[in-house]
Amino acid sequence: MLITLIRVSILYFFIIVCMRLMGKRQLGELQPTELVITILLSEIASIPIEDNGVPLVNSIFAVLLLVSLEIINSAVCLKSAKIRSLVEGNPMIVIRHGKVDQKKLKQLRFSSEDLIEQLRQKDVFDINDVKFAVIETNGQLSVMLKDDKQPITPETLDSEQKSKSLQCMVINDGRIISKSFRDCNMDEKKLKNILKNNKVKQEEILFMLADDMGNYSIVRKEIET
Repeated sequence: MLITLIRVSILYFFIIVCMRLMGKRQLGELQPTELVITILLSEIASIPIEDNGVPLVNSIFAVLLLVSLEIINSAVCLKSAKIRSLVEGNPMIVIRHGKVDQKKLKQLRFSSEDLIEQLRQKDVFDINDVKFAVIETNGQLSVMLKDDKQPITPETLDSEQKSKSLQCMVINDGRIISKSFRDCNMDEKKLKNILKNNKVKQEEILFMLADDMGNYSIVRKEIET
């Protein structure tokens, strides 16, 4: 019994340290690769707990290998947008101004019942109230309500408050994401004019967000010292 308690304690603290190294988020926010790693970690940790005859060092090496693979995968995805898109997928807009994009739902294998259920979980019971709805890469639904359906706040009481729309990423780490142009009414010419007016070069931008109403946000890269 004492040996089992010691082995469980070692694995418990070891797994906590490894999860901290991987920078894990809440379970509902895990990407597919992160969820796979989490499941495998639990399975590997359970083997020496159930069988004291299994060397503890075997499980420790296996855990270290999985953690290393996840850290390498995260580093590669951070550097390559194409690999990140392949591994994690891309957010998809499934509702635009109350109209459901059925092709996107089929592509995601997301049923109508799944969509309505997630809307209800966001306290949205009328699809016509939705301005935009996006299926994120972790399978969660993000919802933007139409302007007249937004919750009342001091800002919304201001009659001059600008209407809001869905912002899309058009530049990420100095790279132009042309596939987002359709969603934010952007093109190469408009983008060049914005960069020129803001006196910033494409490669100097960490990320740039824009919407279909002409609003945009630019975050410059910090100068490394």
